[in-house]
Amino acid sequence: MHYDLTDLRLFVAIAEEGNLTRGAARAFLAPSSASHRLQRLEAALGAQLFQRQARGVALTRAGEALLRNARQVLAALEQMHANLSPFASGVRGHVSLWANTHATHTFLPDDLASFLRQHPQVSVTLEERTSSDIALAVAHGDIELGVLADSSAIDGSSVQLQPYRRDRLVLITPQDHALAGRGPLRFAQVLEHPFVMLHTGSAIHTFTMNAAAALGQHLDVRIQVRSFEAVCRMVSAGVGIGMVPRSALPATSARHPLAVLELQEPWAQRDLHICTRQGRALSGFAAALVAHLQVCAQPLEHPALG
Repeated sequence: MHYDLTDLRLFVAIAEEGNLTRGAARAFLAPSSASHRLQRLEAALGAQLFQRQARGVALTRAGEALLRNARQVLAALEQMHANLSPFASGVRGHVSLWANTHATHTFLPDDLASFLRQHPQVSVTLEERTSSDIALAVAHGDIELGVLADSSAIDGSSVQLQPYRRDRLVLITPQDHALAGRGPLRFAQVLEHPFVMLHTGSAIHTFTMNAAAALGQHLDVRIQVRSFEAVCRMVSAGVGIGMVPRSALPATSARHPLAVLELQEPWAQRDLHICTRQGRALSGFAAALVAHLQVCAQPLEHPALG
C-alpha cells in the first residue's frame, strides 16, 4: 500500500468537514490535488472511502474504519513529537517514572513540581500503573524507578524499596449514612453498599475489585470518576460510599462533609515506596529525583488512623 501522512491528514480533514473542498483547504491543498490524492488512497486501500453526494461526501463503512485508525496514527505521531520536543529545546535530562494511582493523585504532583523547579533542565514522564506492573518494569530495566504501595508485588532479588510516604486507605460515607460513626470495619461488612470508584484501568480500581473478588464478592459500582476529589464529592452528595487514601481527604473534606471510617484490613495500610533495581546505579537525574522525593516526604508523613 502506497500512501503517506499527508494522505491520512487529508482524509481526516475531508471526513470531518464532510466536503472535499473544505477538507482540501484545511490540508492546505488545491481541490484538484486533494481529489487526486483521495483517488490514489482509495486505489491503494482497494476500497471506496466516501460516497459522493450533491452537497458533500459521506463515509462508507470502509471510510469509518479508516477514520478511527487514522486518528489513532496521527495522535501517536503527535505524542512522539511531544516526547522528543524537550530534547530539541535544550532539555538535558529525562526521567521516566511509573507510579500507582495513590501516589499519582496525592503526593507526586507537588513533589514533582518542586523537583522540576529546582531542575529546569530535566523533564519527567509520569505514567500511572499498578504496583505489580511497576515492580516488573523496574526489574526488567524498562524504567529506572517507580512508586508503589503493594510490597508483596516485588521480587526481592531484583528490586529494592526505599520508604517514601505513609498513608492508609479509609472508608468514606455521607454524614447521615447508616455506616457513619461506626468503629473499624472489615471490607466484607460494606460490600452490600453501592460504591463510588475511580475509573476502570486505574490502579486503585483494579486493587479494590481484586480485594472484593478475593472474598468471593462483586462490588456494586454506582458511578466511576476520574479523581479522588470527585470520589469525595460524589460520596458527600449521597451517591454511594468510597475508599480513598487518607491523604486525599484534607483538601476536600472541609468543602464536602464526610464520615471517615477506619478499615480493619492489613492491606489498608498503604505505605508508598520508591522502587529501584537491585544492584544497578541510577542515572544522575534519577538519583536526584529519588533524593528529592525522600526529602519531601520527611515533614509530611500521614500517620495511620488510631
